[in-house]
Amino acid sequence: MKSKMMPSILYDDCEKAIDWLCSAFGFDKHLIVPDETGGIAHAQLIYNDCMVMLGTLHERHDLGILNCSPRGIEGQNTASIYMVVETIDNHYQRAKKEGAEIVLDIKDEEYGGRGYTCKDIEGHLWSFGSYNPWEQA
Repeated sequence: MKSKMMPSILYDDCEKAIDWLCSAFGFDKHLIVPDETGGIAHAQLIYNDCMVMLGTLHERHDLGILNCSPRGIEGQNTASIYMVVETIDNHYQRAKKEGAEIVLDIKDEEYGGRGYTCKDIEGHLWSFGSYNPWEQA
């Protein structure tokens, strides 16, 4: 079953973020819709059965006035994304190689699974792990 919840993140440079998220985290481009100013109005990236939606952060965008980049709040985040990946050690090495800022190093968790947390090129917080709560329930 495909997830029916898709996080949405706005980026200052969405085009650059899309390329980086694909190379660092293994996403594939599903849909890219440019806007009239050369930015990205809407994008969808997929990883197995996961999807994340993206767009360019600017004040003319309805959601843009309700969001800000972590850069705009001294690098802090108000939410983060957790994504299940099967080959967590390979994923970790790939993200590190592509310059992800590792904020919580890879480790085995007490509740099961293995994972790590990092920031992307604009400071958004991502956690990846082998722990799948759907399978543990």
